[in-house]
Amino acid sequence: MTDQASSQSDILAGYAAGPDHLEAALAGLSAADLDLALDGDSWSIRQIVHHIADGDDIWKEFVKRAVGNPEGEFSLAWYWQIGQDEWARRWAYEQREIEPSLALFRASRAHVVQLLTHRPDAWSHSLLICWPGGPAEQTSVEWVVAMQARHVVGHVNDIRRIRAAHGK
Repeated sequence: MTDQASSQSDILAGYAAGPDHLEAALAGLSAADLDLALDGDSWSIRQIVHHIADGDDIWKEFVKRAVGNPEGEFSLAWYWQIGQDEWARRWAYEQREIEPSLALFRASRAHVVQLLTHRPDAWSHSLLICWPGGPAEQTSVEWVVAMQARHVVGHVNDIRRIRAAHGK
């Protein structure tokens, strides 16, 4: 196995483990506990869960487009035009139950893992992305999958900090 294949295997394993890590961080919390936050200016656990699922769903589209049409472009201008807090408000993160988002997250991750397992050549596929305030650049499937794997870990750590701050 080459270093690149090993690295991709590690990335994919970390990516696939995301739902398990998130659910472990949520274990034992009551419905009321999901509304705990570090302070009045930070997101609650419930909001973080919805953010993770929605972000993952958005980036899943990138992977699918890159696998299917690696000569294409990927635009998130519609998303980046509005701040994260406003999306959380518009998508009712504070009011919604988390179970559908957890199911979506688990299904999206399994879908991408299956796709990349059957199309190992797709790791190097890329799409042109116009980043906010920066130049357009080719962004690879490998970079996106690794970024999304790290994204969950960061938010799982946020949830653990919230739980610790509240003795949960």
